[in-house]
Amino acid sequence: MSYKGFINAEQERYELKSRAAEYYRANRVPRTLEGLLNQLFEEKPADIYGYMANYFSRLAHTPVISSIAGREVYGSRGETALQVDVYCLVRNEEKLVCGAVITGLDEDGGESGDVVTDGNHQQASVAVALEWIREQLSSMLCGFNPAHQTHLDKVLSDFLMARYLEEQDDRNRKMKSEEEEKKSEKAPEATPPPQPAQNKDKKGEKGKKGNGVEKLVPPPELSEPVLPGAMVAAAVSLAAAKSAASLTAVPLYRHIIALRDPQALSAVFMPRPLVTVLSCGKASAGKLNMLEELIILPTKTHSTREIIKMGHDLQTEIKRISTTATAGKTGPAVLGVSQGGALQLSFERSEQALDLLMEACVNLKLPMGTELRLAINCAAHTLMDYPRGKYEVMAGTLKSPDELVDVYAGLVSKYPAIAALIDPFRREDEEQWQKLNSLIGRQCCLVADAAFSPCPRWRDAKPLPPGVTWVTLRHRSEMTLTDLLHTVSEKRDVETILAVSSEEIGDDSMVDMAVGVGVTFIKLGGLSGGGRMNKYNRLQSIEQELQEQGILGMRQMKLPWEQEEAELNPEEAN
Repeated sequence: MSYKGFINAEQERYELKSRAAEYYRANRVPRTLEGLLNQLFEEKPADIYGYMANYFSRLAHTPVISSIAGREVYGSRGETALQVDVYCLVRNEEKLVCGAVITGLDEDGGESGDVVTDGNHQQASVAVALEWIREQLSSMLCGFNPAHQTHLDKVLSDFLMARYLEEQDDRNRKMKSEEEEKKSEKAPEATPPPQPAQNKDKKGEKGKKGNGVEKLVPPPELSEPVLPGAMVAAAVSLAAAKSAASLTAVPLYRHIIALRDPQALSAVFMPRPLVTVLSCGKASAGKLNMLEELIILPTKTHSTREIIKMGHDLQTEIKRISTTATAGKTGPAVLGVSQGGALQLSFERSEQALDLLMEACVNLKLPMGTELRLAINCAAHTLMDYPRGKYEVMAGTLKSPDELVDVYAGLVSKYPAIAALIDPFRREDEEQWQKLNSLIGRQCCLVADAAFSPCPRWRDAKPLPPGVTWVTLRHRSEMTLTDLLHTVSEKRDVETILAVSSEEIGDDSMVDMAVGVGVTFIKLGGLSGGGRMNKYNRLQSIEQELQEQGILGMRQMKLPWEQEEAELNPEEAN
């Protein structure tokens, strides 16, 4: 190498070193290394490189979403479900952080849409959601910090609203086109419109007290059109929340509590599990329809473990009594387990099921009627025979809404342990909700679903029926985590129940969500099935963790019978 070439090479090396030194100084590398080495020498950790890795990880950039991916999975009954995986850029590497699965099926029905003609709405809805993720949402959410839940959920809600409005426009154009086609054709001969059903007595000629007909039953309220693909909102929102919790190494419920109210972490209240022990609804073999679920409702402080044990012992004792009675041909046959995980028996009348349950409680010396009470899920919307305008409470036995008021009042009077009736009527039977509350409101709570819709027009159109004292919430397919937090905060004046779908996916995130959003109860179903028991185990695990940390709070419930006792005995209440 010539002298001139040597000088040039040295000059290039010097300039490279200068640029490197400036780069390191600009990024505070020398000062950071100096601080690390000083701490390392002072603490002398056993794992030197592990200590250094932790030190540098705290200085790394906040992870952000690099992409989201969706795929089709299946539930325990073969229904199509949506899984969303969140990928984040973590310390310069793209990593799969967390995923979430949403079935899109609510307890009282599934998604529906007009995009398919073969009836496979659920599969079509998942396909639409996957298309949205692939073509739009993944790029829209790229660069988002998953911990910024409110901002991320706002993007999801706005996206869903835009798709909803697009579908409405398409629907309106289609209807307009059909109307124009009808006008161009010769109008067919007009036929008289069908008349609403009129309730008559068994002879079909006279109603009560000689009246010709009874009151007309209000028609069912319009069902809100469910947007195909709407499940993407719940799935992406939950996956982002799980990713944020994972990246900060905190449980999901603590992350959600911090979103709701950071001060609430000083005392965390556990939701009480509602355990379904019997199912005697329309799917059961007997004549009885109106007791869709018999649920034990703890009204005093019991640990999750104690409640689960009481539910298990109760189911075991019911099975023993039924098996013994069946052998003697005097009792109901145990037919198996319902989709919700409860024992399914054959009954002819409501009293048979309730007497059996009470007998089992007496045998086990359970405090039924004091520390433990009953909730009955009536699922009345499934019992209405619209052509006749009555509820089919038993096979072949129809009751008008007014007659059903008397049936419920009689049951609560005969079985004072009944503390809550869930969905005793359709939402449309407002007069009967109010009447039943005036009769039993001081001894029993009436529970109804809190409606939710991403569209304000539908949300405002479905207020709670009059007389409702507790509400059931569901994490619906179009509901983001922020929506659920907002819905719970709106219902702070009443006790809230988070009902988890009976569809088993195996993901126990809904339990963390129930603890995080602060509901009073969580309804998981019966004590059977791997997915459900995973959820019960997760609930017990969270409670133990809070107890060990000394932050397990005690919730005071608003119970109507206790308020009545306090009014009657003010001195004892004080």
